[in-house]
Amino acid sequence: MSRICDLTGKTALNGYRVSNSNAKTKRKFYPNLQTKRFFIPEENRWITLKVSTSAIKTINKNGITAAINTFIKKGSI
Repeated sequence: MSRICDLTGKTALNGYRVSNSNAKTKRKFYPNLQTKRFFIPEENRWITLKVSTSAIKTINKNGITAAINTFIKKGSI
C-alpha cells in the first residue's frame, strides 16, 4: 500500500541522514498517516480513509462533507 493521504495527497519527502562526520545518506520523511473511519450523514454510511493528521484536524474543524468538498475544489482528490 502506498503512503499517500487520501484527501490531501501528501506523500513522502526526500532528504539526507547526516552523520557526525557529515557523511550524507538518502532517507525519506513519511507523512503521519492514520487509518480512520468517518460517518457521512448525508449518505448514511461509514467510509474508511487513510488520512494525514493535518487532514483529521481539518475534518474535525469543518466536518467531513465540507472538508471533502474543499479538497475537491483544491484538486487534491
